[in-house]
Amino acid sequence: MRVKKAVIPAAGLGTRMLPATKTIPKEMLPLLDKPVIQYIVEEAVASGIEDILIVTNRAKSAMDDYFDYHPELENRLKQDHKDTEAKLVREVADLANIFYVRQKETRGLGHAVWRAKHFVGDEPFAVLLGDDVMRAKTPVLGQVIAAAARHGCSAVGTQEVAPELIHKYSSLKVEPLEARTYHVSDMNEKPSLTERFSNFAVLGRYVLTPEIFDILENTPPGHGGEIQLTDALGIMARTGQMCAYDFEGRRFDTGNLKGFLEATIEYALDAPDIGPWLRRYLRERAKGLEAEAET
Repeated sequence: MRVKKAVIPAAGLGTRMLPATKTIPKEMLPLLDKPVIQYIVEEAVASGIEDILIVTNRAKSAMDDYFDYHPELENRLKQDHKDTEAKLVREVADLANIFYVRQKETRGLGHAVWRAKHFVGDEPFAVLLGDDVMRAKTPVLGQVIAAAARHGCSAVGTQEVAPELIHKYSSLKVEPLEARTYHVSDMNEKPSLTERFSNFAVLGRYVLTPEIFDILENTPPGHGGEIQLTDALGIMARTGQMCAYDFEGRRFDTGNLKGFLEATIEYALDAPDIGPWLRRYLRERAKGLEAEAET
């Protein structure tokens, strides 16, 4: 199974990160010196993806501009002998073939993916959620693509979450297939503890066959009154073949403040230029907090 196309749904309103996301797309918030969306695109490219469709809305033209050339800025940087910076600006625009389509109404993740139908055609394709940043030695999407290829079916990335957190995710009904790989026979969206199939949750990475589009066209609104991708995937799992891969790596939900801060700290600690400084600062700050607690 060759997967060369990817879809990044990025049309959400960013309500968990207000007020910053009133005018700034949450995908454009800087995670160190790069916006969140760039980490997603880089993971896709590292996984063999060549063509990427970003599903946006009318308030997110900043993403279109970011992955475009900026000749005026490049020329100014070169005039100021900042060749390294000019190269960085150009490389962003050359990461992949990036296309855009708008989700004209906020109708859910399933509807956002359905908007990619003409872009995908009859090929298998990947979906990467626009606020899920993954840290892994092997790109997480690449791991899921490999599992899909081994079993010749759609696949989702998964990890176990704490039982008290499963209501935030889609819960999978699974049976072991091989190391880290499971057969999926059903799933449900944001279940209660009693409704969950397992603590294995779908976490932001998918490889799907194009039959999903016909299913999405006939999927009624579900949780929250929106067309849920999970509902369509549940139909695929019950009527066809699907697997889940328990990927190696750490996921950060940068669509909420806690996850965004966790990602920022973890990436900063590993950054050669600021990591040593941050470690010193955190140690000193921790000592100060301990001293305050003792007084």
